[in-house]
Amino acid sequence: MRLPSRTLLALWLPAGTLVVWQILASRQVINVLFFPAPTVILAAGWSMAKSGELGAQVGATLARMSLGSALGIISGLACGLAMGSSDSIRRSLEPIISALNATPKLALLPMLMLIAGIGETARIVPIALSTFIVLAIHGLDAVRDVNPAYVELARNYGADRRAMLRHVYLPASLPRIFTGLRLALGRALVLTISVELVSSTDGLGSMIWTAWQTFSTEKLYLGVFMTSILGLLFHHGLLRLEASLIPWGNRSAGRRQSRLQADPHPLGTADPVYRHAE
Repeated sequence: MRLPSRTLLALWLPAGTLVVWQILASRQVINVLFFPAPTVILAAGWSMAKSGELGAQVGATLARMSLGSALGIISGLACGLAMGSSDSIRRSLEPIISALNATPKLALLPMLMLIAGIGETARIVPIALSTFIVLAIHGLDAVRDVNPAYVELARNYGADRRAMLRHVYLPASLPRIFTGLRLALGRALVLTISVELVSSTDGLGSMIWTAWQTFSTEKLYLGVFMTSILGLLFHHGLLRLEASLIPWGNRSAGRRQSRLQADPHPLGTADPVYRHAE
């Protein structure tokens, strides 16, 4: 399918929804106090953008999210790769990570504020913890799914643990790691907005909460739309980065799909990947 067709398929539903929304609001079919017309929301956004208020709120959210995500991604990736390459490390850390994964991160905020005070540290830690857990789990699964033939071949050539990690585990794990990155950034954005809703005076979350308190519904919708747009940009930006950095991931996925289409029962094939799956 060509790019224009994909773009059209992606845009027709939200564009149609906005058109219907605008018509219903302009004809007073819906209560414009609760559902302001898209043009009203756009005008409010343009006014806030010209005054610099919108940029300041978006910048505060991005700064908070970027710091927390960077801390969580780096530590989570290192932890996941370490657990995947060492059974002793995995058995030591996996129960703790599983317990933290089931813990609502926002529920930790009062405790963090009690320990670290009312400041940025208490807001950053839940974001970092959320991304850490996602990357640790995906890093572990990615390493454990590496084809054993690659590992055995590297060992036969005398690769030590560091060389195995750099030249075997990391390149083979990158497609799964990028999937974890997309999920982690989405979760980090959700946590950032949630933290700002309850404990911040700036950022999109604080803007949404203040708009609700003052019944400025156009700003409330604007904050939600800006959050959605940021999530969409992160997702597609990472997809493009993945395609440029690890083209072998896309090629291997394409070859696998072609084989499955050619033979829906591939367990008898001579491909070592399928022998391993069997």
